[in-house]
Amino acid sequence: MADKRMQPTWDPTALAVQLRNIAEQNQLLMQRFASHQPGAINFEMGGTSTLKFDFFELMTRMMTDPVAVARAQIDLFYDSLGIWQKMAERMLMLRAREADAPKDKRFRHPDWSENAIFDFVKDSYLVAAKSILSAIREVKGMDEASARRVDFYTRQFVDALSPSNFVTTNPEVLTATLESGGQNLLRGLENLLADLERGNGRLAITMTDMKAFRLGENIATSPGKIVYQNELMQLIQYTQSTREVRRRPLLIVPPWINKFYVLDLQPKNSFIKWAVDQGHTVFAISWVNPDEKLAEKGFENYMLEGPLAALDAIESATGEHNVNAIGYCLGGTLLASTAAYSAAKGDDRIASATYFATLVDFTEVGDMAVFIDEGQLASLERRMRERGYLEAQDMAAAFNMLRANDLIWSFVVSNYLLGKEQIPVDLLFWNSDSTRMPAAMHSFYLRRMYQQNLLAKPGGITLADAPIDLSKIRTPTFILATREDHIAPWKSTYAATRLYSGPIKFVLSDAGHMAGVISPPGSKYGHWANDNLPLSPDEWFAGATSHQGSWWPVWDEWVTQLDSGRVPAREPGGGKLTIIEDAPGSYGRVRWAA
Repeated sequence: MADKRMQPTWDPTALAVQLRNIAEQNQLLMQRFASHQPGAINFEMGGTSTLKFDFFELMTRMMTDPVAVARAQIDLFYDSLGIWQKMAERMLMLRAREADAPKDKRFRHPDWSENAIFDFVKDSYLVAAKSILSAIREVKGMDEASARRVDFYTRQFVDALSPSNFVTTNPEVLTATLESGGQNLLRGLENLLADLERGNGRLAITMTDMKAFRLGENIATSPGKIVYQNELMQLIQYTQSTREVRRRPLLIVPPWINKFYVLDLQPKNSFIKWAVDQGHTVFAISWVNPDEKLAEKGFENYMLEGPLAALDAIESATGEHNVNAIGYCLGGTLLASTAAYSAAKGDDRIASATYFATLVDFTEVGDMAVFIDEGQLASLERRMRERGYLEAQDMAAAFNMLRANDLIWSFVVSNYLLGKEQIPVDLLFWNSDSTRMPAAMHSFYLRRMYQQNLLAKPGGITLADAPIDLSKIRTPTFILATREDHIAPWKSTYAATRLYSGPIKFVLSDAGHMAGVISPPGSKYGHWANDNLPLSPDEWFAGATSHQGSWWPVWDEWVTQLDSGRVPAREPGGGKLTIIEDAPGSYGRVRWAA
C-alpha cells in the first residue's frame, strides 16, 4: 500500500494557476512601484537630464543591434524553465529544498527557501534582474561614462523592485502582518512619519537608535583634552595610559565628511584607545561642521589650518619636531598633499605616513564616478553656491546609494514593513553623524582630484604656492586598503605604491571601508600581506599571504621599527598649550539639522 504521506494533496492545475497569479501580481507590484517613482529617488549629487539621454542612447543602440537583447531573452527563457522545473520537482517531492545559507542577505529568512511559493518568487526576481542587467551590459558602442551611469541606476531600480521590499511578497513581513494584525505596518508608518519629520520632508532613514549614544559618555569616550583650535578644527591630545610613551607623537587626520570618532567608537574597538595603550602620544584632529561662514574655505585651507597647524601645536606640546601621521580616506588624501607640500618646502616633520583606505590616484573610483560628470558637478556647484556648503544628508545619500541593499532597502524593510525598533549600533550612529562640505573645498576636491585626477600628476595642483608632486614624498609609508571597499576600491589605492618614492608597506584588510579599518585584535576579520610590490594589484594579491586576526599589531610593529625611543608619559598640552575643554570637544558635537 502506498504511503499516503507521499501522495500530493494539491491540484497541479490549481497550483499552476496560483503560481501564474503570483508571478503576475509580482510583476504588477514592480510596475506600480516604478510608475510612482519618477522623482522619488532624488539623486542629490546631480540632475537627471544627462541620465535621460543615456537611457535614450541605450534604447537606440538596443534597437539597432538587438542581438544582446535577444540573447538575454533566450537566457531568461531557459532560466525561467529551470525555475519551473525546480518548482515542479519540489512539489512532486523529487527535489529536497536547498539548505545552503543564501548568499544574498535579502533572502536569508528561511521561508525564502523552505516555502516553495516564496522560493519561486525569489528565483523569478533574481533571473529577471540578471536578464535586465546582462542585456544593458552587452550593448556595444556607448561611451564608458554613459554605460557606467546606465548600469548604476538600473541596479538602483532593480534593487528597489526586489520582492523583499514589498509586504505581499516578503514572507517575513507577511507573517508578521498576519500574526500582529497589521501592527507592524502601523509601527512602520509611525517610523516613516518620524523619519520624514526628522528630514524636514525628505526621507532621512533612521539606521540605529540615535538616542542610545551620547558623545563622551558611551561613545568617543577616550579621555583627552582639546589643546588647540581654529576655525576649521580642534586638536585633541589623549591622556596617556602608560608610564612611558613613544618619543615620536602620533597625529591622526580623519576625513571631514564624517566625524573623527569612527576611530574611537567603543573601548573594545577604539583604534585611538588601543594606540594610546601601546604607548603612543595620540593627537587627533576633530573637524568643524562648517556653515555658510566657511563657504570660501578651500582644500588649501584644510591643509594649512589642519595638519600643518596641528604639527605646530604638537611640537609646542611635546617638544618633538617629528611625528608619525595617519590619514583616513579624505584625511589621507589631505595627508598625502601635506606630505608633498612639506617635501617642496623642505619640512621634514612628517617622519612617517600611514594611509587608511585612501585614494590619491583617481583613475578608477568605482561607482563614485557616476556622480562626477560635468553636468552633475555643475548642478552640485549651483546648489552649493546657494547655501555656501553641501548639505550633510546629500553626501550621505550618495554614499548610501553605493550600497543600497545594505544601507537603504534593508532599513526600509526593517523600519517600515516590519516596524522594528532600531537597535543601538555604534558604527551606524557614526555613519548617521554626517557633516557639511564647504563649497570651495568640495568643488576643488571633486574637480581637481576625482574628475581631472591632477593630484596624481606631478605639479598638477598647487597648494599655498607650492606645486604638489607625490613622487617627492620619501618618508616611510604604510598603506592599508580594505578588500570590499565601495568608496576607495583597494586596487585603486594600490596605485599609490607607484607614486611615492620612499619605502612602502601595503596591507589589505578584510571587510569594507569602515569595518576593515575598525578591526581590533580579536575581531573576525583577517588581512593579507606581501612585502613585494609588483606593478599590478592582482599580482600583489596572488603573492600575498593570508593572516588571521587584526592588522593593527602589524602597523604597530612597522612604526616601532622607525622609532623605538621612549620618554616619560606626557600630560595634554605639556604645560605650554592652554587646555580648552575635555575631549571629544564642542566641534564634534555639532550635528546636521535633521
